[in-house]
Amino acid sequence: MSRFRPVDRKTPYLFPPSVEGWLPEDHLARFIVEVIDGLDLSRLQKAYAGRGGAAYHPGLLLSLLVYGYATGVFSSRKIERDTYDSVAFRFIAANDHPDHDTLASFRRRFLDELAGIFVQVLEMAQEMKLLKLGTVSLDGTKIHANASRHSALSHGHDREERSPSESPGARAACPGRTGGSVERTGWGQSAGRDQAPRAKAQGNGSGQGEDRSAGEKANIEPLIAVTREARQGDWRERFTEPEAIAEDATPVERMKHRLKTKVGRAAYALRKQTVEPVFGIIKSVLGFRQFSLRGLESVAGEWQLVCLAWNLKRIASLRLGA
Repeated sequence: MSRFRPVDRKTPYLFPPSVEGWLPEDHLARFIVEVIDGLDLSRLQKAYAGRGGAAYHPGLLLSLLVYGYATGVFSSRKIERDTYDSVAFRFIAANDHPDHDTLASFRRRFLDELAGIFVQVLEMAQEMKLLKLGTVSLDGTKIHANASRHSALSHGHDREERSPSESPGARAACPGRTGGSVERTGWGQSAGRDQAPRAKAQGNGSGQGEDRSAGEKANIEPLIAVTREARQGDWRERFTEPEAIAEDATPVERMKHRLKTKVGRAAYALRKQTVEPVFGIIKSVLGFRQFSLRGLESVAGEWQLVCLAWNLKRIASLRLGA
């Protein structure tokens, strides 16, 4: 009598198999499908004209992309392959197999819609008591992108070509390199942006300079590193409050003053435990280190997809108490 379980790959199923039984109840793929099925995707659905053969449902394609980005599979070709090889991808695709052209075209076509979907997920997290609004931290990280060298201009050449009304920061920064921490809400500014760039320093218009006074106009208290401070200074400065600031101080001077206060230093330091670990997980755990698309708008849209995948993965963990 054999001690092993029988291996039978030829006997057909007596009943059609159901993908419902393929994954554990707490699997990430199930959670992503459940969430996306509950979102309002009407804007995506209306974009289909109804001509030709029946199209894949946008919820299915979006679920495949989100699960792919959440598990380190970013290539549309690899996602197509995994709809054959991976039980989780086969579950999401309902045992169907969208080709890589369909997945890539869907990703490019609906990048602009991801912002609204991103907000819907945040609203869902708030309803689940998993999101608390408060201090928003921004920091920067470097991610490879497929940028054209022919589009990169030196600062000196940029000044010659730019009209006097154009901002010098409009085409000299790169996405993902802004830094800072913001109280209540906010944005970032790269450290040392006040210093004039070298004439041969190059950039391709992948970012824009920010108006520091805009924070106060929007009732926001920004805390942005204006210059790179020395790591070693007088230790007494960490335990004392700065002198009172003049009433006619500029927004930048007021922000510099806040950064010297104990409250301001503590708020600015929060980025070390909020946004910086997220960058580390996205790059080291998810393995996202290269944008697949070219152009600022496309890169911004793909980053929305990365963050959407990260948020859903994090929400799934929090829901299970991990």
